[in-house]
This record gives sequence, C-alpha cells and structure tokens, in this order.
Amino acid sequence: MPDQITPPRHWGQVLTAMVTPFDAQGALDLDAARTLARWLADHGSDGLVIAATTGEATVLADSERLDLIRAVSEAVTIPVIAGTGSNDTQHSVALTRQAQALGAAGVIAVSPYYSRPPQAGIEEHFRAIARATALPVMLYDVPLRTGRRVAKDVLLRLFREEANIVAFKDATGDAAASAALLAEADFDLYSGDDAWTLPLLAVGAVGVVGTTTHWTGPLFGSMISAVMRGDLVEARAINARLQPSFAYVNNEECVYPMAIKALLPLLGIEAGGCRLPLPRAPANTADRAYAVCAGLGLI
Repeated sequence: MPDQITPPRHWGQVLTAMVTPFDAQGALDLDAARTLARWLADHGSDGLVIAATTGEATVLADSERLDLIRAVSEAVTIPVIAGTGSNDTQHSVALTRQAQALGAAGVIAVSPYYSRPPQAGIEEHFRAIARATALPVMLYDVPLRTGRRVAKDVLLRLFREEANIVAFKDATGDAAASAALLAEADFDLYSGDDAWTLPLLAVGAVGVVGTTTHWTGPLFGSMISAVMRGDLVEARAINARLQPSFAYVNNEECVYPMAIKALLPLLGIEAGGCRLPLPRAPANTADRAYAVCAGLGLI
C-alpha cells in the first residue's frame, strides 16, 4: 500500500522539544544537555528542538542559549532546530544569525507574545527572521501562550513567498483549519501538541514536535509509520497507550518542563529542576511519573 502521508523534507518525523538541564545551583549544565541529547537521539528522536518553550528559553541568557545550541549541535548527528524567536524582532534576528554559525540545522520562531501585535506586525516579524538566515525556518503558532493566533492569509503568504519558511508547528488545536491550510500551501506541518498528533496526521501532518517524546519517541515513530501505511487500527491502539503520558505532562499545577524533568531520573537521566517562575514540581509528581513509566514498561 502506498504511503498515506508525505515524509518530511528536512528534519524527520519525531522531533523532541528538549528540556534544558540545570545543575543543583541552577546554572546551565552543558554536559547534561549533551548526555540528554544523545539519549534522545538513541531513543526515537529524529531531531531536537532546543531553547524553545519546553527548553525554558525565556529564562536563558543569550550567551546560555548560544552555548546550548553549539553544545547540542556538536553532540549529535540528528538535526538540531534552534529556538530563536521572541517578542522582540531585532533580538530574534540577531539570535537567528548566530544560530546558523553554531551548527543548527534550522530555527523555530514563535509568533510574538505578550505585545499582541496586529497581523501585519506578525507577518513582518516572521519575514525578518527568515531573511536573516539561509537555514530552513519553522513557524510556531501557539495562541494560548501568545494571545494572538496567526491568520491563515498571513501563513499562506509566508509559505509562498519566503523560500526558507518550510514548516509549521501547529499548536492551535484546530484540525479543520490545519487541513484547510495544507490544502493551499506546500509545507511540512508538525503537531505542536502531542495529543493532537494522530488527528493532524489524518489531515496531512508529517510528524510531531513533542514533549512526551522524551520517553515515548519509539511509540510515536511506530504510530506515524502505522498511519503512513494506512493501518489506522494500529495507530489508534498506539495512541491509546500514549494517553497516560499526555495526561501526565501538563496540568495547572505541573507544566511541561517540570513534569519532564521529574520523570527523566527514572530513565537514568538527570536534568535538574526548572528556573523560576516555574517552581519545584508538586510532591505527587514522582509517583505519577513512576506510574507512566511502569505502564509503558520502561521501568
């Protein structure tokens, strides 16, 4: 049976939005970052997205972000996509230019947050980032965090007119709009929410930029392969196995970096805690993490 979805053109199907390890004093731990990156490459990740939302980018100094991009790019052979977006266009452009020199295989740019610019400002922001680099660019729309959704007509113009804007991390939770966008433009769409991956694969997504993929990478790879060969029964069965991980990784008391860092020690990986404003994970998180890993046969 022929493939039912088109393979991604640049970075692979299972991309992990990697947490940023800190040591006991809260300093950036580059050795731990290299160890984690290699572990992810060996456990189902086709590529890594670093210094982005899950990587606590907003609390990283520029020097830390650039050191992280260099260290991880040197540590692995899989593509490293660097988070260079912010709500400051000039700052984003400067980081993007530096990421290319440090070995990144691409950049991911979130739409501007907090300032809630009009669509014209969002469009020019993304154009400026794309024109600052020869690297392929992934746009990221996550309106829950930014306060402003990127309009369809803006995305279409960007995909059609900026040759290196080649991918979209879709965290809008609107599969119908994703399908409509894919019907009119040529780009790689990635699910920006692990739980939405199967629905978005059904309308043409090529993969996921995941968080639970820190421990579920092989399962996501198998689910995507099942969809590609048209085996939806198998894909649904895998998706059912993933549900406890989806429920674990994010809630009002414990968000993605906190939950991931609480689980990693069960896999033999140390990533430390988070930097404020993300606090210490709630006391029950370790038990919840153990249940998730035990349910998947990881421990």
